[in-house]
Amino acid sequence: MAEEGRRRLVVKIGSATLTTSESSIDYDFLDELADQLARVREAGWDVVVVTSAAIACGLEALGIAKRPSDMPSLQAAASVGQSALSTAYAEAFGARGMLTSVVLLTRRDTADRTAYLHARDTLSRLLELSVVPIVNENDTVSVEQIRFGDNDTLAALVACLIDADLMVILSDIDGLYTANPLIDPEAKLIPRVDRVGRDILAAAGGAVSGVGSGGMITKIKAARVLMAAGIPMVICQGRTPNCIVDAAAGEAVGTLFTAPERPHEITPKKLWIALGDAVHGTIVVDDGARDALVERGKSLLSVGVAAVTGDFGYDDIVDVADSSGHVFGRGRAAAASDLLKLAVGKSREAVASNAILAVLADKPVIHRDELVLFE
Repeated sequence: MAEEGRRRLVVKIGSATLTTSESSIDYDFLDELADQLARVREAGWDVVVVTSAAIACGLEALGIAKRPSDMPSLQAAASVGQSALSTAYAEAFGARGMLTSVVLLTRRDTADRTAYLHARDTLSRLLELSVVPIVNENDTVSVEQIRFGDNDTLAALVACLIDADLMVILSDIDGLYTANPLIDPEAKLIPRVDRVGRDILAAAGGAVSGVGSGGMITKIKAARVLMAAGIPMVICQGRTPNCIVDAAAGEAVGTLFTAPERPHEITPKKLWIALGDAVHGTIVVDDGARDALVERGKSLLSVGVAAVTGDFGYDDIVDVADSSGHVFGRGRAAAASDLLKLAVGKSREAVASNAILAVLADKPVIHRDELVLFE
């Protein structure tokens, strides 16, 4: 059994870090990873690994040199590769006395709150049993996860599920730069981020890995939610010697996204809203509504809605943006998009006197208990 008082660490490994230039699994790196995690566990950490590269491993096992473009071949490769990847982890970690397990998730598994809570309980129990869960997206059955998914979001979800004390993303880049260092020779590494604002999102916009499905922007969006949840995150070059050990010890490595305090109340329900479901649209609010939400902790009312984009229904998850388009929150909509669009620009009196819109007059569009703020 795991001892009480141990801290929890999530390590996310991207495809570009886990594979060679030929897109086959890098077994030497996996051995080094196992060594580091064995040392981290000895230092009092329980560890969950969120991994990519199932498709790459499958292509290697099948002897397919060039990545196919058709979905059945990609899913077949994921099916073969997941087995090969799990075996590789089991052997490398087992040689160091660590027992691993396989946990495959899709967005559907977390969109339902009951399934979300079951996943949380399973991961927590595995850690209590001193197991190292190896988590991956279930690429074999989920077309969306192969085409659009990224394991940065999955790792953030896992970190929130287990109430982690730290998340480390092993990338093929040293951290977050002021610009894309592959393009701009003047780009400089940002060692510490205390707030994810427009400048940080802009800096992340151009940095994209050559192998994985996610770029730097997906990592920053994951960090934004983790910071709101009070979980610090590190992005670092995954092949830097002892980077995980150093990050766990509080040493400077890569870019640290701090979480000195919880600026807003982040309940398990809100975390599920922030990460557990796909976003179906965006509600743009005026400056007065933004101030009421961020500064005064209010709910969002229809009179504060300036625009609505996307097609969403009652109870769907939506982004909340200011007039410049900057997303500063996420919540569960208490009204469908078609109804909200009719209410844009109308006063409370006009809404109340309209037979169709009257339902919006006395209830929030997003209640504060179902709204997560990123700043």
